[in-house]
Amino acid sequence: MRANYIGDFEKWSDEFTYAAPLTVRFSDLDMYGIVNNAVIISYLEYARIEYLKHIGLMADWMDPNSPVAPVLADIQCDYVKPIQYDEQLQIYVKVEKIGTSSIDIHYLAKNEGGEIFFTGRSTMVQIDKRTGRGFPWSESEKMVFSSLLRNCRHDSRSIHIF
Repeated sequence: MRANYIGDFEKWSDEFTYAAPLTVRFSDLDMYGIVNNAVIISYLEYARIEYLKHIGLMADWMDPNSPVAPVLADIQCDYVKPIQYDEQLQIYVKVEKIGTSSIDIHYLAKNEGGEIFFTGRSTMVQIDKRTGRGFPWSESEKMVFSSLLRNCRHDSRSIHIF
């Protein structure tokens, strides 16, 4: 792996404890019959949203009266292998680092045979909707993220697929 956010690939990949399943649709393909590179960014979004729902954070952000919202500050995808129609993927997601109002999220996509198709990372920032500035995580949100970091570092053998 050449991605600069991955040190020891085996250790990094063993730390994922959540995966979102995804079946490649015909509409995801380009004229060459493989998944268009821009579509993969939407795969990352899908997996990230499923993960955030799984850990219980999306409901608050989706409330129209919520004063805060999550936004992406950046995103990176490293393509390893072309993806074909009807491929059954597991897109693994984990929180890698917690900031004051941001989290770094990492991704790994594999098929049922363990073939790796892409890796990725993004920085998500919680912002104040009125000001557009970063809004610090609450103590309960920090606890959720901290427990996820502890769990993925110590219990990397238990993968939750939803």
